[in-house]
Amino acid sequence: MSPAPTPVLVKNADRTAVDFGRSVLVTRGPRWSFRIDVRTAVGCAVFLLLTLAVVVVTLAYGTYEIPLADVVRALFGEGPAATRTVVVEWRLPRVLLAVLLGAALAVSGAIFQSITRNPLGSPDIIGFSSGSYTGALVVMLLTGGGYYQVAAGSLTGGVLTAFVVFVLAYRRGAAQGFRLIIVGIAVSAMLGAFNTWLVLRASIEEAMLSAVWGAGSLNSLGYDQLWPVLGLLLLLVPLAAACGPALRTLELGDDAAAALGTRTEAVRLVLVVLGVALIALVTAAAGPIAFIALAAPQIARRITRGPSVALLPSAVLGAFLLALADLVGQWLFAPVQLPVGIVTVSIGGLYFIWLLVREARRT
Repeated sequence: MSPAPTPVLVKNADRTAVDFGRSVLVTRGPRWSFRIDVRTAVGCAVFLLLTLAVVVVTLAYGTYEIPLADVVRALFGEGPAATRTVVVEWRLPRVLLAVLLGAALAVSGAIFQSITRNPLGSPDIIGFSSGSYTGALVVMLLTGGGYYQVAAGSLTGGVLTAFVVFVLAYRRGAAQGFRLIIVGIAVSAMLGAFNTWLVLRASIEEAMLSAVWGAGSLNSLGYDQLWPVLGLLLLLVPLAAACGPALRTLELGDDAAAALGTRTEAVRLVLVVLGVALIALVTAAAGPIAFIALAAPQIARRITRGPSVALLPSAVLGAFLLALADLVGQWLFAPVQLPVGIVTVSIGGLYFIWLLVREARRT
């Protein structure tokens, strides 16, 4: 049993001593205040450095291996033209997408785990990922749409699934967390059967393409996918961060949140739309990638020893985990590029079993 953190007194700009129970840096102005938890800041900095190291190694590793020094020179526009082409044009967009999509998955997972107040409340457990996959499959196999049509179908499928799950889980004026998870698992199972039927009735070429894409893959992704993903994340992530205080208030319960002035149903609706949009964005870009949304927020919470899941540490750890999983998939099965979703399922399955056993012991 780890010892309790030593309470630390910090002083605000007005010289008022505040006991936060752990090392905290506080800055306060006339109309604003900013508080940084030292352990959280250090943890985020460490995993950002680890993510950067994984990115550099990924850029160097492959069928055509490049020394790390040459990778750094290529990133600054120096070195042979062939090296710059491999590093900047071929490998860089893929690894950047791994970082961005991992962060998006983790933020979506943190949102839904906070809403449900349950570590199993992940979009790939409660069916929202399956709904996004269904919407994308319908567009791919029935209408033959392009990238943006698939993205729209993925978002529509995720939103509709979220609506159905929340309606079925609604009871006594609120969608209760455990009930939401059970309903989501049932809806996810039905959507999985429907997705299988869609693939079986498709042509061989379409079925093979959808099966590879459905495994969750970063293969063959380039700047055409990177820029739309980056643009949408620059819109969605700040909105999610702005809802962070309200999200922490919701974790106190609807009654306590309402007493503190939070419009619980409106805030929950906004957060659900943001969470579904993030998971749909990932599904449209790379297919359904499982377990990052489930594992990253909880691992980040244990590293920072926070009272609840937080968006920023979750995003940093999600980026690291997906980038690392992509590197492992390329390294273990070289020269074959294994879909990253297979790696995350293999590793995440062990985490899921541990989490189920832990939750069963608590109850």
